[in-house]
Amino acid sequence: MSSDMNFKNTDPIIEVEHLKEYFTISTGFFQTKPLKAVDDISFSIREGETLGLVGESGCGKTTAGRAILHLYKPTGGVVKYRGKEIRTKQDIENFRKKATMVFQDPYSSLDPRMTVADIIGEPLDVQHLYKTKAERRDRILELMDHVGLNSEHAARYAHEFSGGQRQRVGIARALAVNPDFIVCDEPVSALDVSIQAQVINMFDELQSKMNLTYLFIAHDLLVVRHISDRIAVMYLGRMVELADAGEIYDRPLHPYTKALMSAVPVPDPKVARANKRVQLSGEIPSPLNAPSGCPFHTRCPYAKDICRQSMPEFKEVETGRFVACHLVDEVN
Repeated sequence: MSSDMNFKNTDPIIEVEHLKEYFTISTGFFQTKPLKAVDDISFSIREGETLGLVGESGCGKTTAGRAILHLYKPTGGVVKYRGKEIRTKQDIENFRKKATMVFQDPYSSLDPRMTVADIIGEPLDVQHLYKTKAERRDRILELMDHVGLNSEHAARYAHEFSGGQRQRVGIARALAVNPDFIVCDEPVSALDVSIQAQVINMFDELQSKMNLTYLFIAHDLLVVRHISDRIAVMYLGRMVELADAGEIYDRPLHPYTKALMSAVPVPDPKVARANKRVQLSGEIPSPLNAPSGCPFHTRCPYAKDICRQSMPEFKEVETGRFVACHLVDEVN
């Protein structure tokens, strides 16, 4: 976590404005309906910062990350990189040289027919980032060293490695183009807990060494707290709260964030017993049939008529703190 840096003075490296990602779903005989996976979200990430993006499975976190990188073509909204809007094919190509992704599953995201050297070297081949074979090999070995892999691993195949080592290969591949922005899509959720800490510490070290900026997507709130400078909370395709990591944990304002934080395990039994667990009623609705008004009103213990009728604005309620809730003053 790079909280020693002062982000107040740095310009945003990524700006997301009213991003939407809708998928057309067939609902029967020549009938379709939009599935609003990401529905009008806005935020920015400053250089050298880690923004954690959290929420339940299916809330649109991964889709948001992929839409920002234009792996999916956004349905609406704007993504800017260093102040410049990414619009044309050329813009996307240029952006891809500076922005990469670490995928969730180290088992399925690596080609089993390629050696580790070829997996890591593939981005170098695609972007023509070397002049000679020797330069390519040196760069691959340098990248392997960055992520704690030995040079003798280069000729092996992905299936010969443990989950943690495979994820290191994936991270080395993401670093190959010398990016300054990386979307980390649940990069430790498929790993053993003992390995998770090692990989997260490695993300931290790489960030300070290479001045990387992360969008860190996860559902494990302890992991996110450890690595993030600020945290954004998503629910059903929309953003409900955004604030500094410490603020979100110590004083959540949105009813959904309160429920999430009350579920975080506390190592001290006395504190754990004193904590009031917020129980949410009902199931998370389908994004195909999202409720009217505030998407959270069907499970919110404070919901009133206004919550059912109109969508709350995602607005700044304190300096640097954004919440989408009609009743934010009443419930806090």
